[in-house]
Amino acid sequence: MEHFLLFRYVVKILSMLSYLSLNHTFYYWELGIQLSYLLLRLSLLGVGTFFVIRQVLEHRELDLSAKELQQVRSGDASATELFELGVVMLRGKFYPAATEFLVQAIEKWDGDDQDLAQVYNALGVSYTLDGKLEKGISQFESAVKLQPGYVTAWNNHGYAYEKKKDYNSALKAFEEVLHFDPNNKVARLRRDALKDRVQMYRGVSIKSKDR
Repeated sequence: MEHFLLFRYVVKILSMLSYLSLNHTFYYWELGIQLSYLLLRLSLLGVGTFFVIRQVLEHRELDLSAKELQQVRSGDASATELFELGVVMLRGKFYPAATEFLVQAIEKWDGDDQDLAQVYNALGVSYTLDGKLEKGISQFESAVKLQPGYVTAWNNHGYAYEKKKDYNSALKAFEEVLHFDPNNKVARLRRDALKDRVQMYRGVSIKSKDR
């Protein structure tokens, strides 16, 4: 019962935050008091409350996604909205849908190239997790071409190559990560493991199923 009441209370707080985005600044004082009360309740209820709030946030994310879907159907969705919708589909492991929205976002993109790199990276992740490694690798290449220091895309690039059993290319990708971020633990572990593997397979042709 306590969690249910808190659930309703959090919804009220989030609704007020949405209202404040319309510049109704006279609610700030009341909202501050209610947020303080909410934080006190969170400290008392502990871990169980975390799951309640996560459910609220996921519910609101789905509500936003539904609105964006309506805009997509009407042809009014912006590139940013398509990207956000693609990310939601990606989190839900709906890879074909994620790919479709992300491709549309790239086609309509009219913003900054560095932001576009994030869209290419997300599309690469979608392709890779859907088992389409060549297409995924191509998107990661586009991402790092637009933003050479994009460590996340380089890491994903290395992962896709490693999954494809192209260990030399994977090693190069993880070395690029360490060039921009020398303390990256994930890339360091993968690089060291791949060095041993490349050394072991030196002179041996490694055939990939995707070739």
